[in-house]
Amino acid sequence: MTDRVRDQYEAYPYPSRDPADEAKRLVVGSPSNLMELNHYLFAGRRDFRQPFRALVAGGGTGDAAIMLAQQLADAGGAGEVVYLDLSASSRAIAEARAAARGLANIRFVTGSLLAAEGLDLGLFDYIDCCGVLHHLEDPTAGLTALAALLKEDGGMGLMVYGTYGRDGVYPLQAMLRRLAGDRSLAQRIALTRRLLSSLPATNLFARNPVLRDHTGSDAELVDLLLHSQDRAYLVEEVAELVAACGLRLVTFIEPVRYDPATYLKDAVLLRDLSALTGLERAAFAEQLAGNLKTHVFYVSKRRQEDTVADPSSREAIPCLRVLEGPKLAKAVQRDLVLKGEFDGISLQFPLPRLAPAILPWIDGETPLGKIQETLQGLDSRHDWDRFLAQFQQLYAVLNGLNHLFIRYPLP
Repeated sequence: MTDRVRDQYEAYPYPSRDPADEAKRLVVGSPSNLMELNHYLFAGRRDFRQPFRALVAGGGTGDAAIMLAQQLADAGGAGEVVYLDLSASSRAIAEARAAARGLANIRFVTGSLLAAEGLDLGLFDYIDCCGVLHHLEDPTAGLTALAALLKEDGGMGLMVYGTYGRDGVYPLQAMLRRLAGDRSLAQRIALTRRLLSSLPATNLFARNPVLRDHTGSDAELVDLLLHSQDRAYLVEEVAELVAACGLRLVTFIEPVRYDPATYLKDAVLLRDLSALTGLERAAFAEQLAGNLKTHVFYVSKRRQEDTVADPSSREAIPCLRVLEGPKLAKAVQRDLVLKGEFDGISLQFPLPRLAPAILPWIDGETPLGKIQETLQGLDSRHDWDRFLAQFQQLYAVLNGLNHLFIRYPLP
């Protein structure tokens, strides 16, 4: 990153965080949820009680590092998180947050990810890099540098800006550069707020309903509208970036948002789209929805069959990320529909007939085979094949919404 970018984060650490808030809540999200990354990168078979090394490249004020370290501590393992960032101000906040939680499994390092190979950090099972690559002069060089630190059986969770969801950002940035000249960053913030209050209703930024980051603190406004260097990506450009670094794109999060069938119900159109590759379908869905302001995705050096968990085995253990099975079963029992709101798009997802019967048994401990046997004991019609067909439909919805993952029994 340039000195100007570093100076920005020294003056306005991002995202704005108060270490005192750690007593009230843990900031969570995607990527880097252990359940999620285990499903997509380790086929659901990773034992986090064993040594696990994670790098958070561009750690900012600590969200990903704190989330990973807390989860690893809760798992009772020998995990280590290495936090890496250029900004001393951001690091100080992250360190204070770790101290507030009593986390001793984070190593804090100040430096550039572009020079990470020379910092004697070692190799990593997992690398988190969110909101960083798109601020580099050469994102490919940045991702290549990270790939050199990744173990052959490891993986990464990444986030870059999405082009269509940021509609209006770059014209507004250009307007602000024209107005601001060489004024100080504080003066540019004041100027930006004046301009925002004066935008006509027809302005592209004013018409974009998904961009509200700037309504928070000055740090959020600076990161969105006054950043000296950023770019956005289309789905195809994400795939090109990943491939150029010798990596494989595993999945986007949430998967359902990258499926045209989520938005289209016309059978003729869906039939025509079925001939497209998975990547082409994802690109079409991005164009169709028009509201993806970021792309969160997992990448690996390994083949798909070696990374993503198999949801069709009797030994597979379904795990709900946040939702509780019994409560969800009651909520959907009458209509068999799950509703969702995605940046201005309201969607409904039909669930299979057996969803209310299956959901109460999804507790993160009970394998599919045991769930099926229990249901068959109540109704002999629930043989394995019928049960699996119903579960696969339920899995397609809940996994697509990033709620349901698979793990396998630990040795």
